[in-house]
Amino acid sequence: MTRNVVVISAGLSQPSSTRLLADQLAAATRSAVGGRGESVDIEFIELRELAVEMAESMVSGGRPTPALSAAQRQVAAADGIIAVTPVFTASYSGLFKTFVDLLDKDALTGKAVLVAATAGTPRHSLVLEHAMRPLFAYLRAIVVPTAVFAATEDFGGETDLDARVHRAAGELAGLVVAERAGVAGFARGDDEPGPLGPVTDFSELLRGHDGG
Repeated sequence: MTRNVVVISAGLSQPSSTRLLADQLAAATRSAVGGRGESVDIEFIELRELAVEMAESMVSGGRPTPALSAAQRQVAAADGIIAVTPVFTASYSGLFKTFVDLLDKDALTGKAVLVAATAGTPRHSLVLEHAMRPLFAYLRAIVVPTAVFAATEDFGGETDLDARVHRAAGELAGLVVAERAGVAGFARGDDEPGPLGPVTDFSELLRGHDGG
């Protein structure tokens, strides 16, 4: 079976370190999925190419242009997402957040997401934990444990960036090729047992303990 992974890159320049990191994560994910005996199609969404259209959509009551609508459909149909943003003012970029704001509220529910960010200095690395991870958790996505941050010095230097990239890609691949529909109990029917067995209603647990 062929899986589909969409890479969202919010870099502004061309070339950009954000796209460079996105390319590395995409290549590592392709290798990791292949190592699990499956193939993967990887599609890129360059947000800078949609910047004007996103602004128009925001001020027109959310009506998407054809290109923006196509990008939204890509995200909704993906088995997994790689989301990479530059750090602006200690958080994700406005371009990145605008795209996320324009997605359907259920587009990322139960979807595996790898988060990554770039900046000029390692001091911004916590943006992944205090901004990116909470954002996608709020959207009910399943964020892989390893988030990847790359400072300028990580490119071409003696760092552990490559190891972090491959670890995160392996985690994403494990979720993307999971046999069960949905990840870790998400996106299943209400009557289908979760990974820890069937869920017992809370009222059932209290039954028989009224006196104690």
